[in-house]
Amino acid sequence: MARGKVFLVGAGPGDPKLLTLKAVDVLKQADVVVYDRLVSEVILDYAPQTAERIYVGKSSEKHELSQQKINELLVRLALDGNCVVRLKGGDPYVFGRGGEEAQFLAEKNVAFEVVPGVTSAVAAPAYAGIPVTHRDFASSFAVVTGHQAADAEPSIDWGRLAGSVDTIVVLMGVGSLESTVSSLMDGGLSPDVPVAVIEWGTTSKQRSLVGTLSTISDLANENCVKPPTVVVVGKVVSLGSKLSWFKTS
Repeated sequence: MARGKVFLVGAGPGDPKLLTLKAVDVLKQADVVVYDRLVSEVILDYAPQTAERIYVGKSSEKHELSQQKINELLVRLALDGNCVVRLKGGDPYVFGRGGEEAQFLAEKNVAFEVVPGVTSAVAAPAYAGIPVTHRDFASSFAVVTGHQAADAEPSIDWGRLAGSVDTIVVLMGVGSLESTVSSLMDGGLSPDVPVAVIEWGTTSKQRSLVGTLSTISDLANENCVKPPTVVVVGKVVSLGSKLSWFKTS
């Protein structure tokens, strides 16, 4: 395995068995693993015992390191001759800031490689019995973030989104759920459109709540739903009760 190189690796949505074979191979040869909050200890165990493990997790309340500091850390570790695995939940390029890190590495002429991971945007609904597409219900879907940087450009045009796709998947969206569903209804979606909120998808702690655009915010509050969550909006949600297969006990 190349030294002086950074691997941006997707750890998948939570279930360690959804980790890719390539991710396992890279981890087994890592000198340093720089990992995020939602990465399972089981996955970290694929790295050698001698590998340094550096936690840089973020939550809405606390950041261990700023993104700029993480970027600089990756460069420094690689320039020291290490095989660096930057391990992220889900997929590095799906709201994982992998694109920002790749940009910084490229600017500093540091070799890097991307190892895609299974994104929770598809996996969590699947474990809840919800196919994001279905020939009878949805021929398109969009994945959006419910947590944007204050200075993000462009901001999400919820009204336009409401009328352009059949299924909307919102990651990191429980904190802004009330404003999101309100914006979607303002954009033309019926208050009766089914909505699912999936907490800790694909893990033993998975829990799903199903309501409509007009009821889901109250349901989430009443049931004290906390991150990580995936929110699914669209007719496909109605299939969840029939296609549910994943058992948490």
